[in-house]
Amino acid sequence: MKIYDELVARGLIAQVTNEEEIREMVDNGKAVFYIGFDPTADSLHVGHFMALCLMKRLQMAGNKPIALIGGGTAYIGDPSGRTDMRSMMTRETIEHNCECFKKQMSRFIEFGEDKAIMVNNADWLLDLNYIEFIRDIGCCFSVNNMLRAKCYEQRLEKGLSFLEFNYMLMQSYDFLALYEKYGCNMQFGGDDQWSNMLGGTELIRKKLGKDAHAMTITLLLNSEGKKMGKTQSGAVWLDPNKTPPYDFYQYWRNVGDADVLKCIRMLTFLPLEQIDEMDKWEGSQLNKAKEILAYELTKLVHGEEEAAKAQAAAQSIFGAGGSENMPESKIAEADLRDGAIDILSILVKAELVPSRSEARRAVEQGGVTVDGDKVTDIKKLYTKDELVAGLVVRRGKKAFKKVVF
Repeated sequence: MKIYDELVARGLIAQVTNEEEIREMVDNGKAVFYIGFDPTADSLHVGHFMALCLMKRLQMAGNKPIALIGGGTAYIGDPSGRTDMRSMMTRETIEHNCECFKKQMSRFIEFGEDKAIMVNNADWLLDLNYIEFIRDIGCCFSVNNMLRAKCYEQRLEKGLSFLEFNYMLMQSYDFLALYEKYGCNMQFGGDDQWSNMLGGTELIRKKLGKDAHAMTITLLLNSEGKKMGKTQSGAVWLDPNKTPPYDFYQYWRNVGDADVLKCIRMLTFLPLEQIDEMDKWEGSQLNKAKEILAYELTKLVHGEEEAAKAQAAAQSIFGAGGSENMPESKIAEADLRDGAIDILSILVKAELVPSRSEARRAVEQGGVTVDGDKVTDIKKLYTKDELVAGLVVRRGKKAFKKVVF
C-alpha cells in the first residue's frame, strides 16, 4: 500500500485540495510540507501527537517535513476553537518554548541536510513593515469571506479583537514565505485550520500565478486530538519532567473502549494488517489492545526502556501488587507532625488529588487504599517507619503512587 492510501486507511485524511496531484506527490516523495506549532507552553502535549506521527510517516516515505515554530504568530495567538483571547507572552517565554519544542520534535523527525528542517516564523514576521504588509498581502483577502471562516465563528458573538483577526493573514503569509524560501508545496493541519490553510493556498496563487503548486490537506481528528492533551487532572505532556513516563503510559492505557482501536490505527506504526485483526477484538481483549497502544506510544516518546518500565509497573500494580517500577512521591521530615503524617496530606503530597477537600471526599467515598487496605478514617496516620518501608497508595482504579520517606 502506498503512503497516501495508508493515510486514508488509518483515518488521517479529512479534506484535501487537488487530491490526485497530492497523491502523486506524496507517494513519490515529492512533497515538501509544513505543519505549524504555536509555542504556547514549554512542552508539546498529546494533542500534537497526530501531527508529529504524520510527519514521521511522510518522512519515512521520502517526503521532506518542515516543522514551523510559531515564534511570531505566538505574539498574536490563534483564535481557532477559543472563546476568549489568549494571554500575551513575552519574547523570552516564546523563545524558551521554541527551544523546548525543537528538542522534543527531534525524537520524531530526523533533521539535517536534505532531511527535515525547523524554522521559526518570527524570522520573517517580526521584521514586517505594517503598511507594506497590508498593501501587499491584505489586499488579497476579502473581509466578508474571513468573517464566514470557521476559525472566527465562535468569537464573533463574544467579540473578536483586530489583533486576532490578523491571524489568518499571518498564517497565510507563512505558507507564501515557506514556498518562496524552501520550495514548500504542501501544508497540513487540523480540521479547525481549514479556513486559514485555504487562505495560504489562495494567497500563493494570487501572488505567484494560478500555476503555482500549493496544496492543502487536513487531518481527520486533529481538533479532537488537541482535546486529547487535556484530562481532568491537567495536561498530558511529552516532557517527562511534566508527565512522567508511567503517567503517560497510564493515560493511553485508560482510553475508552470505543477509542482504543482508532488510536492504534492513527497513532502507532503497527502494520495495518495486524490492526485489522484487532478490529475483531471485544470485551477483555480490548484491555490487551490498550496495553499495546500505551506501550507503543510510550516507546515512541520516551524510548523502549522507559516503556518497558512503565508497562512492568502497571502490570505489577494490577497483578501481583509489586511496586518496583512504580512512580514515587517522597515525604520529607518537614512534612511530619510528631513523627507521622495523615492520609489526606499523603494524597495531596503524592499529587493523587489537588486539595485536602478532594482527598477527604476520596476517603469518605471509599476510593483510597494503602498497601491494598481500604482507608475509611480521614485522620488515619502513618509513621516515619512505615514510610521508610514504602506505602503503595491508590486512589480509585487508575491512580497509584509509591510513597516513601
